[in-house]
Amino acid sequence: MSGLVNVLVIVAVIAVVVVRQCSSRRISDDKRWWILPGILLVMSLREPGLVDPRHEALSVAVLGAEPAVGLVTGTGWGRTSRLWREADSSLWSKGTKATVFVRTGGLALRAALYGAAALMGIHQGSAALLSALAVTLAVRSGVLMWRAGQMRPAYGGSADVMSSQPAWKDRV
Repeated sequence: MSGLVNVLVIVAVIAVVVVRQCSSRRISDDKRWWILPGILLVMSLREPGLVDPRHEALSVAVLGAEPAVGLVTGTGWGRTSRLWREADSSLWSKGTKATVFVRTGGLALRAALYGAAALMGIHQGSAALLSALAVTLAVRSGVLMWRAGQMRPAYGGSADVMSSQPAWKDRV
């Protein structure tokens, strides 16, 4: 695939993710949360030039730092998103102001990493960004699913785990 296609995919995914983050979204309990990150990861690994042949060791180090930044950003993003259950026990999520700061910090770290690599003469293609985006989205979704599993059902939920607290108390 061409670099232009990768850039278009990255821009489209980021646009969809930002729109979804800024609005309240119902979280389904299906197990398909890993599909989009998986597709992005496969796309990145299929791309030639993932490692700069002129600076292999440094390129691999930068390539390893990208997913590390994605791991930190995805964890922060998942932890700062607000989760709540409605009266019908449906689970909802929405990004907060802290989420915006985490995302902005992650973008700043990626820009600094890209700039440092450029100063060292390391060529980075869009595949490194695709892999980091895949890690970020996978970790964020995994953290949200973990947090969702920790939440009690809404008031009026299943009888075996009923709580005396109303559903609004579960809002995180």
